[in-house]
Amino acid sequence: MNTNGKPSRPDDLVPDIDPGDIEDEDAARAAIDELSNTLRYHNYRYYVLDDPLISDAEYDDLMRRLEELESRYPDLQAPDSPTQRVGGEPRDELGRVEHPMPMLSLKAVYEEDEAHSFDQRCRRELNNGSVAYIAEPKYDGVAIELLYEGGRLVQAATRGDGDTGEDVTANVKTINEVPLRLLDGDDRALADQIIARGEVYMRKDEFEALNARLAEQGQTAFANPRNAAAGSLRQLDPNITARRPLHIYFYAVANARELEFEHHWEVLQTLPEWGLRVNLEQSRRLETIEEAIAYHDELAARREELEYEIDGAVIKVDDLAAQEKLGTRTREPRWALAYKFAPRRATTVIKDVVFQVGRTGRITPVALLEPVEIGGVEVSRVSLHNQSEIDRKDIRIGDRVLLERAGDVIPYVVKSLPEAREGAETQIRIPDKCPVCGADVAMSADKKQAICTNPRGDAQLREALSHYASRGAMDIEGLGGKRAEQLIEARLVSDLADLYELRTEDLEQLEGFARKSAQKLVDQIQSRRKTTLQRFLYALGIPQVGSHVATVLARHFNTLDELMEASADDLLAINEIGPHIARSVVSFFGEGENRRMLASLRDAGIELTNPLAEPTSQPLEDQTFVFTGALDRWTREEAQRLVERLGAQASSSVSGNTDYVVAGPGAGQKLDEARDREIPVLDEAAFIDLLENYDIPLD
Repeated sequence: MNTNGKPSRPDDLVPDIDPGDIEDEDAARAAIDELSNTLRYHNYRYYVLDDPLISDAEYDDLMRRLEELESRYPDLQAPDSPTQRVGGEPRDELGRVEHPMPMLSLKAVYEEDEAHSFDQRCRRELNNGSVAYIAEPKYDGVAIELLYEGGRLVQAATRGDGDTGEDVTANVKTINEVPLRLLDGDDRALADQIIARGEVYMRKDEFEALNARLAEQGQTAFANPRNAAAGSLRQLDPNITARRPLHIYFYAVANARELEFEHHWEVLQTLPEWGLRVNLEQSRRLETIEEAIAYHDELAARREELEYEIDGAVIKVDDLAAQEKLGTRTREPRWALAYKFAPRRATTVIKDVVFQVGRTGRITPVALLEPVEIGGVEVSRVSLHNQSEIDRKDIRIGDRVLLERAGDVIPYVVKSLPEAREGAETQIRIPDKCPVCGADVAMSADKKQAICTNPRGDAQLREALSHYASRGAMDIEGLGGKRAEQLIEARLVSDLADLYELRTEDLEQLEGFARKSAQKLVDQIQSRRKTTLQRFLYALGIPQVGSHVATVLARHFNTLDELMEASADDLLAINEIGPHIARSVVSFFGEGENRRMLASLRDAGIELTNPLAEPTSQPLEDQTFVFTGALDRWTREEAQRLVERLGAQASSSVSGNTDYVVAGPGAGQKLDEARDREIPVLDEAAFIDLLENYDIPLD
């Protein structure tokens, strides 16, 4: 890896700074700066160069000393301090942000001829006899964009639709390989704005370990490392993301031309100087398309040896002026392509078919296979989706079938191989009776849906419980599918409200529960009585209502009762609600059994808040607060969020618009400014008195 632009090495790799010797703010500021810069250097050595110079224990001790100083002098804590990787309360939703420049996807090709055609077009349009390319692995992860201003990370977003993505800034900050502040390289100084793009991924071994932990906790495992990375990155609680083993490789700067780069290879060499991790070991600058194709073939042969998943090679024109001349299509650059690996395929035999019943009663046929390995993954089950798909592909029990892992991830049946039949194969028919409860099964006219007509069958209840407890819903840790099935079989739970009546002694009688684990699950359930309206709506498992639709509904209806009484016309008046969703919501709340279930949940103590509700007049509206120093009852961030919820603004600086300055121990310059401007200063007791005058709940 290029190290010409590495940041300057500190004079002392482990500075001799004792927080106990610091007696004033100036000394604290100098010590905090030295510790912060030293930790940034060691992060660079560890995460970018993979060449640490101190032990983990020494690093942890430096971090501990910085945390101690920042705790004593909170006004000196910078947003990009090495201590600020994890923090903040769980959010109700991920916000949307607009990309400074469109974040395009790549055209995928699978054949060598298509790569040659790409090269011919580039040479023809550029009027060049040859074109140099950069070839890199195509990571099977999550594309991400990081915006740095003045060298500081201010925003991180997923690709989304290319124009806007989800705001995952708080989650990205938890990835140790992401610098919160960029380094100033020797060869090229930092620009005011840098738009860095990369791929967040999870290593194969860490993915397996994560799934093992989830299985132990009774939670649903991830299907593959890409899904695990995406699910971890999109958590509403950054503290959960921080516990997931995420990594990142950077591969581009979107505004490279504005920064006067001339070649993409130069960008890749410069990114590590700024502290951004690049996979130079697996990247190549190549003079011809033939060399790029050879790189693709070599990478395909070595893909199983890599510690992360890839599904092809990315080939880009190296010259940035040439990229600009070639331009883009509607959603794709014309100067790059993804040369994908051939799909992973195998043949095997369908031994039997089972029928799974989902939480909405939908019955799905699942083929049990003679186990077969596809690309290093053993496949023994595959969904056949529905009766229409079975009939269209003429799939039978006993058939030899061709399997493929779609996108190298989800296996599916490409086709049956009737020429291999021996005469003993049997037709597959979704049964007329539910395989779990025996109720009638209703089949749609197009044979694409089969539904159990018993809304309270055990199979549906099991899925409903698992969904209700899932991360994006009520978030009851430890209540996965297996646990739900145990509770139902033991007749401890016959509806959702029964969860809140469970006692430790009830669970101790079940296999796999000891006193401690039983108490833990009961505590988890009891701690989840209070939630937001949008989480609760998602948890109910209303057909067609996913987490996004639940959020849309919560924005338009202040309470559950308002939504329950809404008509289809009321719902159709909402921009993102169509007729299918409207009918589903009205039907769900019009069902007597569902209303009884909701009443039972309320009786069990479920409390709903709606932070997305239409705002009303608030007690601290139009007032501005500034907080300085430490508070006993809240952290400064908690106090800021408290007044913001009450309509006030929380500012980081004192100005003529400031109404109150709340000062605690360790207050610094802001307190002096408030006194100079004769702005009211409140200590913590006076701040509490002010809130109590408005009859405001303080917790």
